[in-house]
Amino acid sequence: MRALVYHGPGTMAWEEVAKPKLLADTDAIVRVDAVTICGTDLHILKGDVPAVTDGRILGHEAVGTVEEIGTSVRNVQVGDKVLVSCITACGSCRFCREGRYGQCLGGGGWILGHTIDGTQAEYVRVPFADTSTYPAPAGVADEDLLMLADILPTGYEVGVLNGNFRPGDVVAVVGAGPIGLSAIMGARLFSPSHIVAIDKADLRLDAAKMFGADVTVNNDREDPMEVIAALTGGLGADVAIEAVGVPATFELATQLIRPGGRVANIGVHGEPATLHLETLWIKDVTITTGLVDTSSTPTLLKLAIGHQVEPSRFVTHHFTLDQFVEAYDVFGRAADTGALKVVLTRS
Repeated sequence: MRALVYHGPGTMAWEEVAKPKLLADTDAIVRVDAVTICGTDLHILKGDVPAVTDGRILGHEAVGTVEEIGTSVRNVQVGDKVLVSCITACGSCRFCREGRYGQCLGGGGWILGHTIDGTQAEYVRVPFADTSTYPAPAGVADEDLLMLADILPTGYEVGVLNGNFRPGDVVAVVGAGPIGLSAIMGARLFSPSHIVAIDKADLRLDAAKMFGADVTVNNDREDPMEVIAALTGGLGADVAIEAVGVPATFELATQLIRPGGRVANIGVHGEPATLHLETLWIKDVTITTGLVDTSSTPTLLKLAIGHQVEPSRFVTHHFTLDQFVEAYDVFGRAADTGALKVVLTRS
């Protein structure tokens, strides 16, 4: 089969590799029908995730068809269409029992495209198939379902739920890329008074308006501190979400927050950021971090079926699997191309 293989920072190739085989009786082999690229994959290519080594097949999101199952798999059958979650769950360890699958101690967590071969391939081995896949509901298109593998639960769990949203909150979202837009979409479910999207790319700020932001700030031209102060009587935002993963955006999020407010960091950070405790300690600020657990996926599936969230809004570009290198280029230059999420399917 062919797959997108990482060969060190800045280097990848769509090349011939061995088709995966069952390694445990809880595994499934899934034929990949639709797959996407994540901002985390771009961080890997920058060298921000040293656990990803030369020769690793990238990717951690897919919709596909089950081709083979291990002898202990019960909930998944050959021929089933499934969503492959970005998080693998053993289902039995302490953290899985708490619904914190991202911290799985039994061999799961974020492993696809990280510590084992991932989904940007014609086939993928999915460990713990019973607890790491979801049946595809009737009437939901593959590309819509694909958005529930990572981006929607990440924005909802690590941004919205960690941010402890309350009706009437003023919310600042620093970064209007796909994860920031996902947080904006999730925030609308909690009736904030204002959602302020902050970015340096006008195309992304235009997208933020479509996803539900009522105020946008290009921080190359405007001071977001002044905008937030004007909306809050000088107090600051109730919730600030960091959705980029660089020091400057994290520090900005902590500057925008009011006393007693909540900062929810979603971004994947590859270098140290300064935590200004000299100003934050007295403000009763809560800062949360997190890897997505995907415990919200069943809820988001219901919301997608009922059209309370619209995953299709994320999809801006379509490619076939053999166009992976081109798709990475388009996705990686999102400020120029307007790409939010790209979807690759079998030709």
